[in-house]
Amino acid sequence: MSNEDQVPPGSIIHIETVSAPTNIACVKYWGKASIPLNTPINSSVSVTLDQTDLRAVTTASACTAYTTDRLWLNGAEEENASTSKRFRACVDGVKRLASDRIDPTTGDVVVKKEDWDTMHVRISSYNTFPTAAGLASSAAGYAALVFALAKLFCAKETYPGELSVIARQGSGSACRSLYGGFVAWRMGGLKEDWTDSLAEQVAPETHWPEIRALILVVSDAKKDTSSTSGMSTSVATSLLLAHRAKEVVPKRMEEIEKAWLAKDFSSFAKITMADSNQFHATCLDTYPPIFYMNDVSKSVIRIVHAYNAWAGEERAAYTFDAGPNAVLYTLDNYAVEVGALMLHFYPGDAGSGYVSAGGTDFVEKVKEFTLDASLLEAASRTGREPNAGDVKMMYYTKSGPGPQVLAKEEAIIDAVTGLNTYQKA
Repeated sequence: MSNEDQVPPGSIIHIETVSAPTNIACVKYWGKASIPLNTPINSSVSVTLDQTDLRAVTTASACTAYTTDRLWLNGAEEENASTSKRFRACVDGVKRLASDRIDPTTGDVVVKKEDWDTMHVRISSYNTFPTAAGLASSAAGYAALVFALAKLFCAKETYPGELSVIARQGSGSACRSLYGGFVAWRMGGLKEDWTDSLAEQVAPETHWPEIRALILVVSDAKKDTSSTSGMSTSVATSLLLAHRAKEVVPKRMEEIEKAWLAKDFSSFAKITMADSNQFHATCLDTYPPIFYMNDVSKSVIRIVHAYNAWAGEERAAYTFDAGPNAVLYTLDNYAVEVGALMLHFYPGDAGSGYVSAGGTDFVEKVKEFTLDASLLEAASRTGREPNAGDVKMMYYTKSGPGPQVLAKEEAIIDAVTGLNTYQKA
């Protein structure tokens, strides 16, 4: 890093730092209607997860002394970021909504609306969870980028959800991460410019506070078929995908939103699992087929069904995005039992960070919990035997809010030099 990268002494650097959550879809988005605008062939809906463990942190800065736009991800600079189509869509899209930047203390205008066009930006961002492993890291990252830019440029939407329209041009599911709780991405398409393809909050995270999620990281490696590539192939070759988008998803969207608002976990669980299964069926129906789940993933599915059958009701629901990692939804009443069941069959040292629980006492309760012998017998009949190492890590979390503004101390762009300060551990 040379001194030439630094801005001249005395330059004013405007900085905002934010965090944004990941979200896990219950009705999946798979397939693009418009590749240039990054719009979907079907609507989708997701749960926004709490940011205690899983979040993207992004600092956006602007300065008249910057000579080009620059981007650092997880401490490493992205070459040619300034010409990246997705990056440009977000930066330019938010900048078009810019307004005057006002000093909150004095009320003075520190940047006039028209002056933003004279400034380049420098962005630094990092994730606190595995990138590109099927945990919606791009959703959190692009949501954080758009939200940080919106705060930096003092952006003002011209219609509700406009920022989510910009975010989905970076990563489709990013639009849903701009809101907390239960969030729908309306596919749109009635407007020629697709500005009706946007996110809408169905209910805030406070509506159903008992919802819990247990994430099993089966693999933290980058997947061998990216979502973008997989979608393109599926749209071109899968007849099941076309049927799903037209005939199945609209009804499921209506039913699952109704279930969430009614706090009907049984209906929510059944729809979530059925949609996950159908999503992966479309991947298998793709030619050549795409395999995101592995044998460990499938064993989790069997154990969840065995658990629900043993309980005589749906107490847990699995869902898998484009990767092998399992997300299990449950209620707080059963979270410890579900956690103990998973830890039994996918063992690790619960006291060594194998289970990250966001500062709660979940780990202690799981370790103390005694599983019913008949439940263990029922789950064992699936053929699964406890084996350490099949799951790399577990996260215990809940539904949470949308993006948050962070304190100046959490900035990862130096306010004097304009350079990245984040170093990956």
